[in-house]
Amino acid sequence: MRSIWNGAISFGLVTIPIKLVNATESHAVSFRQIHTEDGGRIRYRKVCELEDREVSQAEIGKAYEDADGSMIPITDEDLSQLPIPTARTIEIVAFVPEDRIDPLQMGSAYYLAASGAPAAKPYTLLREALKRSNRVAIAKFALRGRERLGMLRVVGDAIAMHGLLWPDEVRAPEGVAPEGGVTVRDQELDLADALMDTLGEIDLDDLHDEYREAVEEVVAAKAAGERPPEAREEAAQGKVLDLMAALESSVRAARESRDGEETAPAEKAEVRSLPQRKTSSRRAPKETGGKKSTSTAAKKTAAKKAEPKKSTAKSAAPAKKTTAKGTAKKAAGRSTAKETAKSTGSTGSTGKNTAKKTASRRRTA
Repeated sequence: MRSIWNGAISFGLVTIPIKLVNATESHAVSFRQIHTEDGGRIRYRKVCELEDREVSQAEIGKAYEDADGSMIPITDEDLSQLPIPTARTIEIVAFVPEDRIDPLQMGSAYYLAASGAPAAKPYTLLREALKRSNRVAIAKFALRGRERLGMLRVVGDAIAMHGLLWPDEVRAPEGVAPEGGVTVRDQELDLADALMDTLGEIDLDDLHDEYREAVEEVVAAKAAGERPPEAREEAAQGKVLDLMAALESSVRAARESRDGEETAPAEKAEVRSLPQRKTSSRRAPKETGGKKSTSTAAKKTAAKKAEPKKSTAKSAAPAKKTTAKGTAKKAAGRSTAKETAKSTGSTGSTGKNTAKKTASRRRTA
């Protein structure tokens, strides 16, 4: 990484030579201005208003415009002799907890690289001191013609510096909040909390610039002489009139989306709309290893066709069997009784004959 500023960190009586490098980079797609009729580039030329001619970079200097419109020339030598200690030094003025810094003040980010072997020891000392104290360093430094405020903190094994706005450069949020008394019910807060919990957390590394990717696709398509992809038409959303209904719908949609992500396969996940199940009660009989007779299959099919009467049919079958068994038992009992009666009758007649014979014998005697 190319350094944009060379200087030193002033840490009390300790001086740490460093190089300032950009910690961020822009991936935005840049465009050029062209003449729409012939595609020619539109360029800006630096022209002197008094002479009405184009001037080179070597002829251009700085000036301060006064209130009356007059120009006061300022040279680089004038700026280099400013009586400030931060011209080439990042002067640490305090150490504070990180939560004391308002995020509204934070601006550009830089990495501070140790400049040469002699800077390694004091650089490591400052880094470890920041780690152990759980604090950040507030410093002043001069860059691009002005003194700035910075915050030094540890990022991995490096020291990073965030440019900070001066406190008087941050506007107060007056007139931003809604005017008038607006009350929020506890039920609405509960639903908002539920929505926050359902959405959960996210890994910031998974986020990407979809607009830039879409622009790159359009550029690639036009470069290949193809038709650029068209945007998908999204369904128009109606006006939200009921905040509670909107929160409930949001919670429900977020839960369905989160459940779908958790149950989806990890590789080559494809979301398809499942067909609705038919309500027909006809179902094919299950096939098993053994062969079933046609009559049995027909009986099962007929029974399944009348699914609403399954419970009645099942309860009626045992009843019929029980009735049949009872009838058979009664019939068997009746036949047994008849046979017993017959046998009893024959036995009775035999007894009567025997008694008659015995009586006649006694009379004869």
